Amino acid sequence: MHGAGNDFIVFNGIDQDLSDISKAQWLALAHRQFGIGADQILLVENATRPDTDFRYRIFNADGGEVEQCGNGSRCFVRFVLEKGLSNKNSLRVEVAHTILTLKAHDDGQVEVDMGAPIFEHKLIPFHASGLASVQEFRETLYALPLTHPARHDSLVGVLSMGNPHAVQAVGDVDSAPVLEEGPEIESFAAFPNRVNVGYMQVISCNEIKLRVFERGAGETLACGTGACAAVVSGVRRGLLDSPVRVHTRGGDLKIAWDGIIDDVAQPVIMTGPAVTLFEGEISI
Repeated sequence: MHGAGNDFIVFNGIDQDLSDISKAQWLALAHRQFGIGADQILLVENATRPDTDFRYRIFNADGGEVEQCGNGSRCFVRFVLEKGLSNKNSLRVEVAHTILTLKAHDDGQVEVDMGAPIFEHKLIPFHASGLASVQEFRETLYALPLTHPARHDSLVGVLSMGNPHAVQAVGDVDSAPVLEEGPEIESFAAFPNRVNVGYMQVISCNEIKLRVFERGAGETLACGTGACAAVVSGVRRGLLDSPVRVHTRGGDLKIAWDGIIDDVAQPVIMTGPAVTLFEGEISI
């Protein structure tokens, strides 16, 4: 399946037991030359809580398990409906550290309540000690002293959408040093769990272009949580007004965020496509 070009292998872990697959096996499955090939793998399982309908787990192309995946959540909805695993059109789903609410629309788009963004450093997690910072409207930007910076400006806004993100604004996303800087920022010491690296070009207050270097996967054609994080950071920087159309290299996403009301961060709502490409079987 794919969501705006971010592609996934989706396994039905309800009708078969896949609990003992190793990290090396996930990595082999995601390999584009010697496996099926994907940015991430989704494992759909039965819920473990009475207030949810399903649980799913997410494995990056490097075999490591991660907390959250926005484009994957939309593919999950399409998968369980197409497979007849549910006839409900508003689903509550467990992922690693949160619960998502998801709904399919008649036009093929899927709407996901991604929950509220997280700004507390220890929950991201992010260690800001020793880093220079500047305030831009309501956002604190941190300067990352990179070993080989491709540009002078490496100021990032840091937050979590269930997974950590570092977002920077660039003048031209097509010429941004995503592949040069991305790997270094992903593994920068201030991010103990590594980080997804977003490059955002503001076109207008309601429109951006975005490229994301995802931890464990490299640059992908789209990143749902990355789009959410970019819009949240842009709103806090005073650059964007909700809702925002996010142009990724794989397609468009719509992100809506009402900001912080009465000191409470509001949930981020993401809407975008989810498409099934093919089905098959593989012996593991």
